[in-house]
Amino acid sequence: MVEVYDLDPEADSRLVNVSTRGFVGTGDEVLIGGFIAVGQESLRIIVRAIGPTINIPGFLANPTIELRDANGVLLAANDNWRSAQEAEVIATTIPPENDAESAIVRTVPPGVYNAILRGVNNTTGIGLVEVYVLN
Repeated sequence: MVEVYDLDPEADSRLVNVSTRGFVGTGDEVLIGGFIAVGQESLRIIVRAIGPTINIPGFLANPTIELRDANGVLLAANDNWRSAQEAEVIATTIPPENDAESAIVRTVPPGVYNAILRGVNNTTGIGLVEVYVLN
């Protein structure tokens, strides 16, 4: 669990990145990064699933990422970031470093979301799920 507090609500502060690293198992033991988009405007985000560039023993060799809404509806999925949205991912200036890693660029309205990191073909290992606000 991660908690973030804004100690000065009068300041114009924004959280622009949240990430978590952990063991990615199979079935219900995948890595999930939940986040809430707040405000009146939609947010442009990039969600990344990182494995090989963690460069530690036991890293997840081929991560995939899913973006789901509060009802569990699949909004987008990606395996190997260059396979879809390559130009959009590069334009963010923060593409994954390894072609086996995954990324989704999406504009989301205010709401609750989950980024779910899995291993291709039920592989396991240590992975990192990241969400960045782009706008």
